[in-house]
Amino acid sequence: MLGELRRPIETALQSACDFGQGCPDHLAAAMRYALLAPGKRLRPILVLMSAEACSLHSTGESIADNTRLLNQVMPGAVAVEMIHAYSLIHDDLPAMDDDDLRRGRPTVHIEFDEATAILAGDALQAEAFQHLCCHVSDPVKLAAAVSILSSAASASHLVGGQADDLKAENDHHPESVRSVDWLESIHRRKTGALFSASLDLGAVLSDATGEQRSALAGYASHLGLAFQVVDDYLDFTADAAVLGKRAGKDAERGKLTYPGLLGAQQAKEKAVSLIGSAKQEALFFGPAAKRLLWLADYVLERTH
Repeated sequence: MLGELRRPIETALQSACDFGQGCPDHLAAAMRYALLAPGKRLRPILVLMSAEACSLHSTGESIADNTRLLNQVMPGAVAVEMIHAYSLIHDDLPAMDDDDLRRGRPTVHIEFDEATAILAGDALQAEAFQHLCCHVSDPVKLAAAVSILSSAASASHLVGGQADDLKAENDHHPESVRSVDWLESIHRRKTGALFSASLDLGAVLSDATGEQRSALAGYASHLGLAFQVVDDYLDFTADAAVLGKRAGKDAERGKLTYPGLLGAQQAKEKAVSLIGSAKQEALFFGPAAKRLLWLADYVLERTH
């Protein structure tokens, strides 16, 4: 189900790795290492799924078979993956989550060095907006896409969520921040914002209606939070060989997680409830919701 969407995304990401003559070779290598790392590509896939649901519901045609639409929305898919890659580089740094393994490979600061990792993340963030500016010709759509992505990556969303996540881990008075509501607030920003941006980018770049964007926003809100609940659950229950990164790390560091607050079983039940809500929102698109519904089940059932 994801393979036919992942293939053109991988091709587009490869093409986007020409960072210009002024980019030092070692920096370009670190950026490519992060951006092209093996992964699920969920966020760029969401861009394509959104466009497919909004534009092709009357024909039942897959976006993979519609070159015009694919080319129209692919800049959004590439840009959001660049932002995601930058965020992972920085999240893995010793000063943040201090991870040495990501997707089964050494993290960027381990494979290269810490300074290069920081700079690679900085550069990928800027490249995301440069890519949009170079590949979205309609000025109205470009302005909307830049606004959507910059908001998702901003101090009040992705970066703010990470800041509060670190505060919850390091706070000397943990009772002040250790609640399910606070944790949900963190992850609706840290994880959910990019899920929402991905779906909205696909909608805006494919000329979606306001009603379609609203339905996708509801779907994204539930799906993004469910993804994080499952992520916490997997860190709590899976092993590193399956997970592709060090397992049990969150509990070791006293990190605020859903299993830690609710227990593993209730965390799993929360994920099931959120996925049910996401699927209800997707039904707005009728038969065109097929891929969105499948993805919701995939997020719930994934093992890594």
